[in-house]
Amino acid sequence: MSVAQATRPPKAPAGLTHAELNALRADFPMMSAQTNGRPLVYLDSAVTAQKPQVMIDAATRFYEREYASVHRGVYSLSQHATDLFEQARAKVADALGAGKDETIFVRGTTEAINLVAQSYGRSVLKAGDEILLTQMEHHSNIVPWQLVAEQTGARVIAAPITDDGEIDLDSFERLLTGRTRIVAFTHVSNVLGTVNPVRQMTRMAHRRGAVVLVDGAQAIQHLNVDVKELECDFYAVSAHKHFGPAGIGALYARRSILDAMPPYHGGGAMIRSVDFGGSTYLDGPARFEAGTPHIAGAIGWAASIDYLETLDRQRIAAHEADLLGYARDRLSEVENLRVLGNPSERVGAVSFFMSNAHPHDVGTVLDQRGIAVRAGHHCCQPLMKRFGLPATVRASVALYNMRDEIDALIDGLHEVNEVFG
Repeated sequence: MSVAQATRPPKAPAGLTHAELNALRADFPMMSAQTNGRPLVYLDSAVTAQKPQVMIDAATRFYEREYASVHRGVYSLSQHATDLFEQARAKVADALGAGKDETIFVRGTTEAINLVAQSYGRSVLKAGDEILLTQMEHHSNIVPWQLVAEQTGARVIAAPITDDGEIDLDSFERLLTGRTRIVAFTHVSNVLGTVNPVRQMTRMAHRRGAVVLVDGAQAIQHLNVDVKELECDFYAVSAHKHFGPAGIGALYARRSILDAMPPYHGGGAMIRSVDFGGSTYLDGPARFEAGTPHIAGAIGWAASIDYLETLDRQRIAAHEADLLGYARDRLSEVENLRVLGNPSERVGAVSFFMSNAHPHDVGTVLDQRGIAVRAGHHCCQPLMKRFGLPATVRASVALYNMRDEIDALIDGLHEVNEVFG
C-alpha cells in the first residue's frame, strides 16, 4: 500500500453510496472473480463491458426453453422467438432515440460502418469526392472508408486534433467543402475519452450537404444517446460495450436514406422474391439482415437495457465522473507518467504513457496484481502517431468500478517504477 493511499481518508463515491455500489457490483458475476490469485480489478470496460446476471439469464433461458429461428416459422415457438427478437429491436431503438424501422441488427460497430461504406458510400461516391474523418478515429472508422475510396476514386482526409485531444473545429470546418460527401467521426474517443460536439459537427457537415456517420461504440454505455437530437444520419453501436453479449450491435440509419440504400450482402430473410433472372428485396432493416441473426444476442442485449433502466443514470454518470477525476488526480502522483490529452469533457477512459517502461511491460506488471488494463495502440495508430507514441496504457471505468480499484492501479504503477527504475 502506498503512503498516499494509507493516509487518504475513505470517501464514498460521488453519485452512489458504498452500499449501493456494492449491491450494483453484486449484479455482475465477474466483479467477484479472481485472476492470478488476486481479486480482479477490471479497468478495461472500453474494450468490452462485464455482463449483469440478468443478461446471462435471459440468453440462457432463450437457449434452454424458447429457442427457435425467427421470421421463418408459423409454429408457436418460432412466433414467440420472433416476438422476443423484435421486442429487442424496439428496446435498442428506444435506447438510441431511433425508430424501430430505422434500427438494423449487425454484428457490431465495425460491421455497421462497413455496411454504410459499402452500401451507401459505394452507391454515391465518385472520383474526386472526399470522406472526412478525424485523427482520433478507431481503425474501424478508417479502413472501411479507405476500401470504398479505392473502389470509387474518392479520397479520405482527416481533420486534426489539438494537444488536449479535442477536435480542431476551425480546421474541421475548413476541410468541409463542396467535395465532401461523407463525414464520419467518433462520439467518444476510445483512447482519450474525449466527448466530441456531435451536434455542432453534424450541423457543419450538413451545411455542406454531407451525410454524417457517428461511431457511438464508446458513448452508448456512458451517455444518454438521442440520434434525433444529435441530427446524425447514421449511428453505430456494439452491444458488448453496452453490458450486452458479444457478436451483435446496431446501426441507426435515417429512414429517408435507408430506403434508398442497396443491399450490403445477400441471402435468406432479406428478399421479397428470387429468380435466376434477378431478385427484389425487402424494405427497411430487413434488407440488411441476411441469414439467421444472433437471436440470443438481441434478447440478452434487451435484458441489459432493461437492467440499465432500473438505475438512476444521472447518479451513475456522477459516479463515473468522480472515478475519472479521482484517477486523473492520483495518476499525477506517479513519477515518469504522462497522461494523454486533457479534453474539456471526458468519459470512460484515460490513457497514459510511462517513460521508463513500455506499455506492454506496464500491463504485465499490473496483470500480476490482478489489474486488467489495455496496453497497445488501441486500434488507433494515426492517433498514436499524432502524439508521437508507439502505444499507451488505458484504464477505463464503468458503473461497477470503485475508488479502491483506482488506488490498486496507482499502487501497481508505483511498483512499475520500482521494477524499471
